[in-house]
Amino acid sequence: MNHLLVLPIILPALTAALLLLCGPRPVFSRSISFVSTALLLVVSMLLLKDAATGAFQTYALSDWAAPFGIILVLDRLSGLMVLLTAVVALAALFYAMQGWDTRGRYFHALFQFQLMGINGAFLTGDLFNLFVFFEVLLIASYCLLMYGFGERRLRASVHYVAINLTGSAVFLIAVSLLYSVTGTLNMAHLAEVVAQSPPADIALIRSSGLMLLGVFGIKAALFPVYFWLPAAYSSASAPVAALFAIMTKVGVYSILRFTTLIFAGTSDASADLTTPWLLPLALMTLALATLGALAAKRLLELFAYLTIASVGTILIAVSAGGVAGLSGGLFYLVHSTLIISALFLLAEMIGQARGDAQEQLHSGPELLQSARLGIAFLIGAVIVAGLPLSSGFLAKLMILQSAINSPQMPWVWGTILGASLLTLIGLARAGSMMFWKTSHAASSQAVSPTGLQWLPVVGLLALSVLMVVYAAPIKRYTDATAQQLKNPSEYITAVIGKTPDRAPRLLPIEAK
Repeated sequence: MNHLLVLPIILPALTAALLLLCGPRPVFSRSISFVSTALLLVVSMLLLKDAATGAFQTYALSDWAAPFGIILVLDRLSGLMVLLTAVVALAALFYAMQGWDTRGRYFHALFQFQLMGINGAFLTGDLFNLFVFFEVLLIASYCLLMYGFGERRLRASVHYVAINLTGSAVFLIAVSLLYSVTGTLNMAHLAEVVAQSPPADIALIRSSGLMLLGVFGIKAALFPVYFWLPAAYSSASAPVAALFAIMTKVGVYSILRFTTLIFAGTSDASADLTTPWLLPLALMTLALATLGALAAKRLLELFAYLTIASVGTILIAVSAGGVAGLSGGLFYLVHSTLIISALFLLAEMIGQARGDAQEQLHSGPELLQSARLGIAFLIGAVIVAGLPLSSGFLAKLMILQSAINSPQMPWVWGTILGASLLTLIGLARAGSMMFWKTSHAASSQAVSPTGLQWLPVVGLLALSVLMVVYAAPIKRYTDATAQQLKNPSEYITAVIGKTPDRAPRLLPIEAK
């Protein structure tokens, strides 16, 4: 059973290689890719079951022990993220199989490489391999963003590639600086070494830490480096944008690991490294993303801004609410990923039924299947805006309650409640333009969404509703996950056992 831990990386990697070797054969590619992703869902469920016991599971590739070898680590957080990835991926892939995957070559191979990178980032216990998996998922995302071609996608991809390549370069510099000072890149070992660092190393350690926070902020689309996301996500095809909803959470996950493990101590090198920065940036992210959603001129652009707003909300909970806030943030992470993925798929179906490929927010021809699409949009809007009796409402309620005793309580409450109101207004405006201000005649280019297109959308919406029905066990899991994250000593012990001595540094050439 221990070998299951490497399967979320190996399975999509081998599937992608097989698909590349066999060439673009639509029926074969669809079958292999779908079976592989379904198996990934089964594996992720087994891993979550194992993680739910509270035990840590480690996997040393080539049997090299930490901190020197490549280590994969399964805990409650990584198990949750891998399962969430599999769920969103299966829905996005099924939707793509209704026609999007035939608009270019090697869609399924790229999709599997993307899954390999995302799962690797969630499971790795090493900073350098986190960089490697970042590059794997980013290279695949560059190609997937361009899938289907078009001027809008080309323009967005240039900005997307440029900003993420810059982030990758800074990531590599930060990792190099950290290794030069500490002699290790294993995250558990780094937490030990940083806590024991001598005064002469503190400046470099803190500098590299702030550089890493900036890099993860780029990946998560945190203010002020979120400007690449609206154009990129609103230009991507619907199934790719749905998968990107979980890709953004890789940056959030990295910030969580960074703040609760490596720089979670009270030493001079790690104390208050992110505290002065994270909450103000998260508040600004939520506020500006909400204004962007309110001003959006396209439905996909509106949902792209809501993706950024979800990042701000999660990081507000992480930075202001303690253990309870972290639990609420994790609940909100699951909720926002599921519902935003569903909305990205639904946006294309609305444009298809309206005969408007750009999903413009203005009055236009009547939609085919307008009643079904209207009900689905209403359900999605209620959930994503956080109205009562929705998973969004429960998640925001947890976050607000966690901040009651916080000194930042007025800022947290004011920003979250104000953003919720403006989000509701923006969604009501979009729904009014799409479903009420229409002419009596349908567009000649309108195509009615098929039943198979509806299946992943209904599935994701149903999962969002089930989060309310099973809110108690989910909250128990997120509570336990938050407690586990706030106690990094358990992670360190599980990975490296007895605390090792400081890793040896490379000697200068003169000394040799």
